[in-house]
Amino acid sequence: MRLYDEKRKLLKIGDCIEFTNISNNEKIKVEIINLCVFANFDELYSFFNKTDLGYEENEMAIPRDMEKYYSKEEQKMSGVVGIVIKLI
Repeated sequence: MRLYDEKRKLLKIGDCIEFTNISNNEKIKVEIINLCVFANFDELYSFFNKTDLGYEENEMAIPRDMEKYYSKEEQKMSGVVGIVIKLI
């Protein structure tokens, strides 16, 4: 889940991304299999299952959680994107 800013608008299905866990430097590579664009995180959260968003079954999935990263104004300006990935 990210802001659909200029950087994320460059992403394409089939692109590969490498993520690094900053606490232990572990790296994983993933492939983008879908990009789902929404007006805001409320819409995105209502589309996806909470476990697909990274929440545990016993956790509350609250769109407001993303406001610590992206303000309502930023969401309104750029929209948001759910980046669907698979491990490669």
